[in-house]
Amino acid sequence: MLNGYAGTILEVDLTRGAVRKEPLPEKLAREWIGGRGFVAKTLWDRVPAGADPLGPDNIVVVAAGPLTGAPSLGAGRVHFGAKSPATGGYGDANMGGHFGPELKQAGYDMIVVTGRSDEPKYLFIDDDRVELRDASHLWGLGTMKAEETLKKELGEEFQVATIGPAGEKLVNYACVSHDFGRQAGRTGIGAVLGSKKLKAFAVRGTKTIPLADPAAVWAKGQEMYRAVFDNPGMAQWTPEGTAGVVNWANEVGAFPTRNFSSSYFTEHEEINGHALIEKLKPISKGCQGCPTPCGKYSTAKSRLGEAPVEGPEYETVALLGGNLGLDHIEEVAYLNHVIDDLGLDTISTGAVVGFAMECYQKGLLSKEEVGRELAFGDAEAALWLIRKIAAREGIGDLLAHGVKKAGEEFGPIAQAIAPHVKGLELSGYEFRNAPAMMLAYATCDIGAHHNRAWAITYDVQVGQDKVEGKAQKVIELQHVRPIFDHLGVCRLQWVEIGFDYNHYSALLKPVVGRDYTWDDLMAVSEKVWNLNRCFNVREIPGFGRSWDYPPARTWQDPVPDGPAKGKFIPRERVETLLDDYYRLRGWSADGLPTRRKLEALGLGEVAAALADRLPG
Repeated sequence: MLNGYAGTILEVDLTRGAVRKEPLPEKLAREWIGGRGFVAKTLWDRVPAGADPLGPDNIVVVAAGPLTGAPSLGAGRVHFGAKSPATGGYGDANMGGHFGPELKQAGYDMIVVTGRSDEPKYLFIDDDRVELRDASHLWGLGTMKAEETLKKELGEEFQVATIGPAGEKLVNYACVSHDFGRQAGRTGIGAVLGSKKLKAFAVRGTKTIPLADPAAVWAKGQEMYRAVFDNPGMAQWTPEGTAGVVNWANEVGAFPTRNFSSSYFTEHEEINGHALIEKLKPISKGCQGCPTPCGKYSTAKSRLGEAPVEGPEYETVALLGGNLGLDHIEEVAYLNHVIDDLGLDTISTGAVVGFAMECYQKGLLSKEEVGRELAFGDAEAALWLIRKIAAREGIGDLLAHGVKKAGEEFGPIAQAIAPHVKGLELSGYEFRNAPAMMLAYATCDIGAHHNRAWAITYDVQVGQDKVEGKAQKVIELQHVRPIFDHLGVCRLQWVEIGFDYNHYSALLKPVVGRDYTWDDLMAVSEKVWNLNRCFNVREIPGFGRSWDYPPARTWQDPVPDGPAKGKFIPRERVETLLDDYYRLRGWSADGLPTRRKLEALGLGEVAAALADRLPG
């Protein structure tokens, strides 16, 4: 028995319509911890080199961590991964709610989905009973109706994760949705499931997760809850959730505005956390074990329509609000509902729509090509374009690929303003006055996403113009932050109220019965980071330094207004930051892990597999 783990991997072969159960290898648990580590290792081992992300050879991995479902705070996370249709490289996404704990209580640490079904299916899991069931009645439904339907058919106690119409239509940034507002949002996992005709997972679990020392786990968990509730930042954090970040991001000149052309939105008070509370009057909603519920559930009422919505959280406010020039929180919330129901990532969707609006504004797109006029501040135009993207109709068919491909189609000016790295759209921080944040986006393993290294706070702390020391800080954060995804817990208590992360390594010991220091976990995180870089080397032709550049706007266009007015990052400073980063990582000047570095990390087999592509 492996304490802290359910002990079983569920293999789902959609081509054969078969499921089987395999024991979780102890070596995998010891060396890769769980969650993100399981995803990274499994994708490297089992995705054939050169596999089409939307073809039958790609796989989808769903993995919990050893702390997922433990009686402690924030222990409700689960990790999804696949070769990404958005980037062609390593892709993953993390999701909260209750699905991960339910999966472990049903007896499974990981689901590995292979092959492709000819007809729509969903995976039914009720403890030991596992079946692939017909989902033709669910196909075409929005995520909320599909989840509601399965709960009515199976019972409210089933936890459901589903894709929407955008996943069925293979939109490159389609996501996986759960609990009427939680998403595994980034890198297009929903499109991969859509390509496999797997509409949903429905799980009920009634088993007990084995713990090495239950009494010690309970005691440590209670200690952690008390520490959070006693934290002076608790009262300030909870009421507005992540939307409370809007004012701060605007004040430091980092709030995405009108396709990242600016970093300051003059109407930010109409879409900030206070506006959310005052105008939407939400109730708080948390994931399993959460003492600081960031979810805000309400009814969005606007001229666009009326609908229930969880959110909008900060990233959604940034990308659908300031980035589209929208200054009504009710409209942002309604767009949030529509995007969630279609099964799209709000971050990429907001970035794509904002990009299309600026391209139209610059004359790079005509009314005839689009089908209507586009303008910043026009919520009806945004809604129209979102629906076109999800249906892959007209201009929406091209935009469904993301801003990288669209920029290549629209020409050099569009490419310079297309907000992405590696094909993944930027999340909610403009960085021309934040070199560490720029570097974090540029070098992120999945593309431009903030969750690996939210370095903007370090920029503000030490000076937003400063370059020295920032590569080292980005690397540190890229090791620290993903540890939470390995363990299966939420990082927001650490991020938002400064909760000591050493609590988590201390909790891990009585859960699994083995000693892990925080440094031990950091070493695993570094190993995974290098493995994912190697996945990209293997899967993306010509991968290297050229894939780590931010949009050319970074050095071509100074910020036009606000606190960061006149700021930009000269190309030579971008090069300096990349040089520092690669040197500190022990990689080549082209951003390739060396065989020596990989062998030192225990990745000798990876080094051997890429011997003809990697420097010594």
